Parts: sequence; C-alpha cells; structure tokens
Amino acid sequence: MIAGSGVLVTGPSANSAPATPATPATANAAAAATSLQELVPQPVQIQPHTDIVFNLTATAKIQIATDSARKPAELLAGILRPSTGFPLPVETGVTGDGIVLLNNADPKVGQEGYQLDVTPKQVIIRANSAQGHFNGISTLRQLLPAKTEAKTKQSGPWTVPGASILDYPRYQHRGAMLDVARHFFTPDQVKRYIDQIAAFKINYFHLHLSDDQGWRLEIKSWPELTKIGGSTEVGGRKGNLFYTQDQYKDLVAYAQNRGITVIPEFDMPGHTNAALASYGELNCDGKKRPLYTGTEVGFSSLCISKDITYKFVEDVVREVSAITPGPYFHIGGDEALSTPDADFVKFMNRVLPIVKKYGKITTGWHEFIKTTTDTAPVPQFWGTETSDANVAAAAKRGNKILMSPANKIYLDMKYNKNTKLGQDWAGLVEVKTAYGWNPGAYLNGVTEANVRGVEAPLWTETIKTSADIEYMAFPRLPVAAELGWATAATQNWDKFAPRLGAQAPRWKVQGINYYASTQVPWKK
Repeated sequence: MIAGSGVLVTGPSANSAPATPATPATANAAAAATSLQELVPQPVQIQPHTDIVFNLTATAKIQIATDSARKPAELLAGILRPSTGFPLPVETGVTGDGIVLLNNADPKVGQEGYQLDVTPKQVIIRANSAQGHFNGISTLRQLLPAKTEAKTKQSGPWTVPGASILDYPRYQHRGAMLDVARHFFTPDQVKRYIDQIAAFKINYFHLHLSDDQGWRLEIKSWPELTKIGGSTEVGGRKGNLFYTQDQYKDLVAYAQNRGITVIPEFDMPGHTNAALASYGELNCDGKKRPLYTGTEVGFSSLCISKDITYKFVEDVVREVSAITPGPYFHIGGDEALSTPDADFVKFMNRVLPIVKKYGKITTGWHEFIKTTTDTAPVPQFWGTETSDANVAAAAKRGNKILMSPANKIYLDMKYNKNTKLGQDWAGLVEVKTAYGWNPGAYLNGVTEANVRGVEAPLWTETIKTSADIEYMAFPRLPVAAELGWATAATQNWDKFAPRLGAQAPRWKVQGINYYASTQVPWKK
C-alpha cells in the first residue's frame, strides 16, 4: 500500500511457489480479502493484514465507548441482525469480542474520517464524531459478505479481512437531491432512497419540495399550499400529495440517524406555479393560476412588488427552519425567466436576509449568487459550460461552491439514446462520463480550495417509482460519492470501474434496480 494514495497491492509475485489447494477456510479468507479491493468510495489508506480474518459470531456484541456512537452502532445492528440472525446487543464499554466503536481517532481524519482495524477478535472503528463512525460503518458493510444486506436470515460465515484503514473525505459536502415536486414520493419511498445513499457516505440529502407542479410540505399559516398546490403532479394524478410537518420531521430524523443532514428547498421566485395556483394574492393581478401538470419551465414568478410576497416567503422560511435542524435553507433561484433581472435582484435582496434571520445559511442554484457579495451563501453550480463569471467571482470573494454540472452528474439525464427514462437536454451521461471530471478543476476560476463538494440531483419529470429512482441513480450516485470522497490522485477509470462493478451482488441482495452499463465489468 502506498500511503496517501489509496492504492492497495496484494497477491503473490510471479515467482511465488505453487498455490496450495483451497479449503473452505482459505476460500472464505480469500473472498474476504478481495473485498478490500472493492470499496466505493476508495479509502485514503489501506494496509492489508493477510494473516488475519475476523469472523462475526452469534456471541458478538457491538460495543461503544460513549453514547455519541450509539446511533451509528444501532444502525449497524439493525442492518446485521436480520441476515445473521445474531442478537448483536449494543453495549457501553468494551468487554469482549465483536465490533467496537471508540473515540479519539488520529487527528488527521478530522470530524468525518475514521480508522478501521480488523483483528482476529474485534473490528475496531475509531472516530472523532458520530459522523466518522457512520462513515466507518459504511466501509465495514462493504467488507462483509453481500448477503449481510439481506432482510431475511442467511447462512454464514460472516468474515471481514484483516486490515488497517485510515480514511477521510476530500470534500465536506457529498450530496444527493430528490425532486418530490414533479412526481410525489411517499415517506417510505424517500426513506428507501435515504438508506441507499447512506451506504456510500453521502452526508447531505436535498429535498426539492416545491415547483410549478406541486407544493409538498404543509405550511400551517398557508394551508391552501398543500390543499390545492399539493393535490396533483406531472401527468395529472390527484390526491393528498404532500408531507405533513410531522412526516417531514420524521424524514429528517430518519436521515439524521444515518448520518445525513436534510436540506429543504423551496424554489423561488420562479418554479412557483403551485403556490400561485393556491393563493391569488401572490400573483400581480390577484388571480389564482390554474394547476400545472406539464414539464415546461420558466413561465411562473412570484409578484416581486407586493409586500404579501415577502410575508409568504418569511412564513415558509420560519416554519420550515423551525423543524429543520440542519444549517442550510435552499431558495432555488434557477430559471426565473419570467422575472426581470432588476426584479430578481430586488427579490433576493429581500429574501436572503429573511433566511439569515431564522438562523439558516442560504444555498441555491447558482444564478442567485450574482445578487449578493456575502460570502456565506453557497451557490450550487448546475450549468453545462466550464465558465461562469458570477460563480468565479463568488469563489474569488470566498464563497464555497457546490458542484452539480448537469452534463456530468444530473441523475435524470439518459444514459444513452435508448434509455426510456430521463431527459437529454444536458446530453447523454453514461457512467464513464459521470466519472470523467474533476470537481476541483472543472470551472474556470474555481479551484479545489473553492469547492465545498459534489451533489447529484435527480429531477423526476419522468420518474414515478422507486424502481425508476434506482435505475437512474445506480450506478451514477456511487460515482458522485466517489468523486466527493476519494482523493483526486486516485481518479482512474480503469481502476474504478471494477470497484463499481463489484457492488452488483450487494445491490441484487438489496433489490436495487440498477442500470447494468456495458462500460462496467459487473461482478456476478
């Protein structure tokens, strides 16, 4: 292993003695060792210990040094109990064999990194925070056999290869976005996606909660938003297609218990037809707009000159901020084609202070950043070109940039011309294309130090089911996770593709409807 490179070198040399016949034990050890070469994202350092294999047994415990590791430990226990059939109690204090979560990791791993050491009797994960333990657990899951992800009892053995891993992320923000406005997804469907992204060290989940086609979260001071605006979606399906605030709080907590922070988005001043159909006073002429179930963009705008518009915005920000523990509030701001530039600036000059008033940091699609010189807001770049003067200027001032170029990492882009789902306005995005860019050197004037992280958005104009989500997200969501976590020095398609392909058995066990790209050598 080359320190700092993530490169793992194992196996006999060309002059080694002939191999001895395999036994069940050696075969299990070999299979376990192979998993060290199949991790996504790639860890910073891996040191194999080829003479060691840990075997999880029925008497094993998950042991924690302090309560800060309890949620990660309970998550791991909940994953392993159904497949192994083992009780795997979570206990405070280290008293025996099993999986151990300790504090005080090497300072170089920071708050999100971890150290994972496999001994004959224990798997020890050291971290400096719960977030680090969540990330270490994601790695441990991939070191165990794929069948550990099953929801029903399976036969063992449950082996982990001997190794010492030291790991930490390239970027602090590794995100996934789900549009629940174009097509609505139930809380259980959203939780399924949260579980899937958590397995790849994604730490932010961006929920696009409003658009022309639907308003998806209860706002108690504006009840018609969901009564009217939450009554339909693309294609015209009718129903109560929204989340109550209690359901939203449950989703937020569910994500937190997997190490993920929710970022709510309410797009404005454009992409607002669902709100304009709910309340006539938000329109300049005072008349409600008809509900919209198509897929065009750019035709709607809040009335910039009316004070009621800003009362509306403040009420939404106030209510949502009160039930969102994370630090960010996403204001959209994209494709405001029906809002004159001067009005767009006026609107943002009123709205950005409102977000700050309720203790949140503004993030939004990158168009909004031209309206402010404040260095706290986070512009999310979604363009298809490699130059944007406003984003470059923001980076120079000190804003951190979230990278989501549509022609690289939009998960709703078709893989190829024969893909039945998705769109192609930003191009066709096969797996190699999604991998083949460097977030820290993609935009002119935006350096590695200027980049906050990577987020993979999934817009749902054509996406109706969980199977649809999975087909478009897998395998490209793990690609985004790799780009956000692994060091730039490890970026090599020929080495990454086999690691990505090695995820297939695990996805089959989990029932993930992934796209089997011919660019990837899929493991059987």
